[in-house]
Amino acid sequence: MTGPLWKVLPDGWRVGQVKNAATVTLGKMLQSKDSGSDVCAPYMRAANVQPDGVLALDDVNVMWFTKGEMDQLSIRAGDVVVVEGGQGGFGRAAYVDQDLPGWGFQNSINRLRAIGDFDGRFIAFYLIALRASGFIRAYSNVVSMPHLTAEKLARIPIPLPPVEAQRAIANYLDRETARIDTLIEEQQRLIGMLRERRFALRVNVALHGTVLTEEVPSPLPWVESLPAGWRVVPLTSVAKLESGHTPSRSREDWWRDCYIPWVSLHDVGGMRGAKYLHDTTQHISDAGIANSSARLLPARTVVLSRDATVGRTAIMGVPMATSQHFAAWVCGPDLDPEYLWVLFEDAMQPFFDSFQNGSTIRTIGMGDLKAFRIPLPPLDEQRRIVEYLDEETAKIDSLIAETERFVELSKERRSALITAAVTGQIDVREAA
Repeated sequence: MTGPLWKVLPDGWRVGQVKNAATVTLGKMLQSKDSGSDVCAPYMRAANVQPDGVLALDDVNVMWFTKGEMDQLSIRAGDVVVVEGGQGGFGRAAYVDQDLPGWGFQNSINRLRAIGDFDGRFIAFYLIALRASGFIRAYSNVVSMPHLTAEKLARIPIPLPPVEAQRAIANYLDRETARIDTLIEEQQRLIGMLRERRFALRVNVALHGTVLTEEVPSPLPWVESLPAGWRVVPLTSVAKLESGHTPSRSREDWWRDCYIPWVSLHDVGGMRGAKYLHDTTQHISDAGIANSSARLLPARTVVLSRDATVGRTAIMGVPMATSQHFAAWVCGPDLDPEYLWVLFEDAMQPFFDSFQNGSTIRTIGMGDLKAFRIPLPPLDEQRRIVEYLDEETAKIDSLIAETERFVELSKERRSALITAAVTGQIDVREAA
């Protein structure tokens, strides 16, 4: 008999539905007030069930339950929790490996409680594999807000190996996935270290012309010491500051038959790490430029987002205009645009972060923009710095990309291993 993940199962295995292996219970709708004699208790919600079977209980909310609800909606070791709804997480499953006395669960969660001697770990691993295969998304008939209801969950086909085989498979997958997860965590730490190294390298070289082994120096504009021949100058003394403008949208002819790239907030997403901007998502016409405060700026102008997403920067690859959300610097003969981009992209980012207050990002005003000061090496040294950073950054980026590929392959192997084990394609007795 075939199923979502298998064509043939080993001898002795049966096929059933989830409801044959576990009872399925939907949690309680959020209740924020005491109805009289309720109990305030922590509860499991969708955010606590993370990908790959991870149960994250460090962020816990509380709500009110009746005593009867607390008895009915308990969570104990051996249970499996499955996310019921939501675009990002529906169908996520995790095994509960410890009793959670005094806990309940919200109606964003379905609880599976194994029947008899069925192993909840086997059920959880099977559901994890099923979601990774895309079956859960198709089965939930996603149109707008997807839901894996208790009824649908209960009817999902599942292989039912003998209990001893379930335990052997779960023990094998506990061991092997833990090894893979440890390897993935080590590689992710390496990626973090490489990114820190990349940032420190670019900041130190841009500000000091050398590679320092100490921590990253204080960000601009508070550079305390510079190499011989370097100066700290107002940016406006070596580059012309230009502000952008958005011509009237009511003038359709200004936005029709357009070919002039016009930098707007729609383009900031593509700026992180990308040195040159060669095209934009929107364009403006000659008439729009001629009849408004918008300006056509020359290629190699350096643009900087000054509000909404402060600090995104790029060099114009061709002549462009910008919206009022950007400032632009046309570099003079003493300033290389690529060196200025390095300062904006890396060294000055902590300074730009100071314009963020909690969840609100303030605009960098024209007064602040005019007050920018930068270190200025001789022009030939600016170019050597840019060339050196391009070479060294490319090496680090290559290592990061290689490590990221290894992580993805490890995740794919993890998923394939789970699928093979829960469908009997691996004899875990021989693999042990």
